[in-house]
This record gives sequence, C-alpha cells and structure tokens, in this order.
Amino acid sequence: MSSIYLDHAASTPVHPEVAERMIHILTTQYGNASSVHQYGRSAKKIVNGARDSIAARLGCLPEELVFTSGGTESDNLAIFGVVESLGLKGKHIITSAIEHHAVLHTCEELESQGCQVTYVPVDAYGRVAVEDVEAAMQDNTVLVTIMYGNNEVGTIQPIREIGELCRSRGILFHTDAVQALGAVPIVCHELPVDLWSFSSHKINGPQGIGALVVRSGIGLKARLFGGLQEKKRRAGTENMAGIAGFAAAVELTVSQAEAKRAGLEELRSSLIAALRREVGEEAFVINGHPDHYLPHILNISFPDVGTETMLMNLDMEGIAAASGSACTSGSLEISHVLQAMKLPDDVLRSAVRFSFGLGNTTQEMEYTAQKIGTILNRLRK
Repeated sequence: MSSIYLDHAASTPVHPEVAERMIHILTTQYGNASSVHQYGRSAKKIVNGARDSIAARLGCLPEELVFTSGGTESDNLAIFGVVESLGLKGKHIITSAIEHHAVLHTCEELESQGCQVTYVPVDAYGRVAVEDVEAAMQDNTVLVTIMYGNNEVGTIQPIREIGELCRSRGILFHTDAVQALGAVPIVCHELPVDLWSFSSHKINGPQGIGALVVRSGIGLKARLFGGLQEKKRRAGTENMAGIAGFAAAVELTVSQAEAKRAGLEELRSSLIAALRREVGEEAFVINGHPDHYLPHILNISFPDVGTETMLMNLDMEGIAAASGSACTSGSLEISHVLQAMKLPDDVLRSAVRFSFGLGNTTQEMEYTAQKIGTILNRLRK
C-alpha cells in the first residue's frame, strides 16, 4: 500500500474543486479589491461573493466576517482585539489549560502587559467543567476563551453552557473552532458565542487564509494597520484566490456535512476495532472523552513504546501521524494537553495522534493497525 496520511488535524489536502476555483482566479483575476477601476471592482465582487457565501453557511452576517491569514491570527485578533479595545490594565481573562498555543501564548503576552489570566483545569478526558469557569469569574472579567474541540485529543467542550454563563454575566466569549468546522454542525448565531476562529486548511481549503466571526456591536482593536480593509479591522490587500478557495471549501464542507461526519466516524471506529483485533485492547489507551469528541481525531497511547519511536517506525512504513499540535510536534516536549489531563507517565510519553479526512479509507485503517502490531512485536523483542 502507498503512503497513508493520517495527520489531517495538522493540515488537509486541498479539494480538487477548491484548487480549480483558485487556479481560475489566479490566472484570470489580478486586480486589487480596493481599486475603483473595473479590475478592482471585479476583485471586490469575488471577495464579497465569497464573504456572502461563507457567512450564509456559517450562520453569521457578512459584515461580521473578518478574513485573516488563518487560525492563529484569528485567535490573536479576537483576544488582543477585544481586550485592547477595553484597555489592558486591570482586565481579567479566563481560558483553559489545553488551548492551542495561539491562545495560550497570546494570553501570556497579555499577562506581561498587565492583564490577569486564569487557566481553568480539565478532567482526565480533557474537558472543562462549567463550574470551574464560573468559579474563576471576577468583577473585572472581560473575556472567556475556550476552544470548541481540542486539536490533540479531540474532546469537545460544553460550549453552549459556557456561552450561556458568559451571557448571563455580560462577559464576551470566544471559541477557537478551527478543528470543529466540518467535524460538528456549526451555526454561529444559534450558540451564545461572540467571536469564532476558523481556518481554511483544516477543511480541504488552502493554507494561509482563515476568518474571525465577530458578533455585531463588539469593539475590536485592529492589529494590522495601513488600509481600510475588513471594515478597518484587518488592513492589507485581500488574498483573493485564498478567500475564494476558502469559500469553496466551506461550501463543500457544509453541503456534504452529514456524509463527511459519518465517514469520519467510520474511519475512527475502524481503526479502533482493527487495533483491538491486531494488538489487543490491553496494548493501547485511548486519550480523550469517550462521548464528546471530534470524529476525525483519535489520540492513542501505546505504553510499551515511546511517541517518537512509534512515529519514526510508522513513517518508515509510509504512515504519517503526529505527536500532537503541528505547531509544537517538532519538539520533544510532552504535550501540555496531556499533562493538563494528568495522565500516567507511560501514557503521556507514548501518545500518538491519528487524524482522518479526505482520501482515507477503512482499508488504510486495517493496514495501519497491522503495521502497528508489527512494530510493537518487533520492538518488544
């Protein structure tokens, strides 16, 4: 069998229909959407059309959608933008111990500038307790930022309950929904969330483009200056082809949502079942919540084999998996997510993330399980 890509949580292959739309624009459109001549108007029409399309499918207003360079910038703009618009000194933020580093490092930077940050814990499944969020709230709390679904173990957080709590206290609520888009149904206006972060390259769109949905009426201080684009919230010439590709990816993701989720569930359960047959249930541990999880992410520890050893052996067999977030998987540090879950040391040091998507098959899951069995047997000897 040829190489198998099981790292879709890091980045996904671009869908052929997305690439086709982008190539058409790259080869026929080159105007600046801020120009007033016909080339500029044509570019503006493409950007506005993509904005309308994405907003309609995400359940928000077009003017609430701010195009960014991806999930990291969306997280940064949401957190910095809200807090800086209110003034940094004396402000309090609540987040969780398992957020993506795009959130955690932003909060750490705000701490160095005079903000107070509370990092609420998670349970052994990686889930935040609403009660802990409530207990952390103070009179000066201005923002809660909790991810929708975790990028390493797939655990889904109680977003609606946290959002309702925030609304009752008059506190803004941001969620990093980068991994959730396409994996769970999302309609922005149906949940009590004020700011949503999304990224194109997690849903078979191009890298380098994303969005932040900002509920109408919320003040947001810009982080980039030099133009009036995105209603003065994000300066810079729009990435026209990227935006169009993002729109195409959202259209495909939403229109095929039920079938996609069913397919992801099948892949995930197939790999688990195949591993049980090949190596036995006692040879591995599934990390994350058993019920509240993203269907495309499966984090497994093989306590007999260290993470780096397993990944290296899988790679030699043509199977690409990961140790966790792509932003930190190049380091040998143990995942902050798994540490926050307080897992046993042998589980911490042997975790591998498998993530599924376009192009994967149940046959690949069977093959992967067989190769893991071979690797475990070889290393045990």
